[in-house]
Amino acid sequence: MAYPRSIEEFKAVLQGGGVRPTMFQVELRFPDAVTIDPTQTTNEGTFLIKSSQLPASNIGQIPVPFRGRQLKVSGDRTFDDWAVQVTNDVSFNLRKAFEKWAELIQNHNYALGANTLEDYFATAIVRQLDREGSQLRSYKFEGIWPSSVDAIELAFDSTDTVEEYGVTFAVQYWAAIQDGDPGTSGTPVNVASDKNAINS
Repeated sequence: MAYPRSIEEFKAVLQGGGVRPTMFQVELRFPDAVTIDPTQTTNEGTFLIKSSQLPASNIGQIPVPFRGRQLKVSGDRTFDDWAVQVTNDVSFNLRKAFEKWAELIQNHNYALGANTLEDYFATAIVRQLDREGSQLRSYKFEGIWPSSVDAIELAFDSTDTVEEYGVTFAVQYWAAIQDGDPGTSGTPVNVASDKNAINS
């Protein structure tokens, strides 16, 4: 049996013309010991973090054998690492903050580092926006810290380009959030002034 569908029906279902991957904002909090002005560094990141991801949801499987078959029951939840790609500017402010953060976790010269998790754990929020800058969905990453700050490639023949580098974070867990939740944001979003509601 045929199930014909028209372009008009598809248009009616595709609300808002679809979500655009370019419309996002990352609010990355830094530990107080990493930068003189954490709020300013966070604000710079909202412009210079050029790519990221909305998080995956992973639940393990436990196969339970029974008479030659397997019953798959749910196992434990795991959380993938989270990565960002950063555009470098001449101040190197974000790069210096990431390097100092990693140095805080473990010193380059000595096997010494932060005494407590609170010293180097931080949070980040990724906001998916619509084409008017209103928030559609937001995710908060808890207990993150940089496990890798990538090299910056240099070359005489790298023309018509701006330096960039990646940073990978270990993540304890994430949660979908709404603005107004405790700890959501101390930094103005400045994407659409009063348009800060998230549709759960």
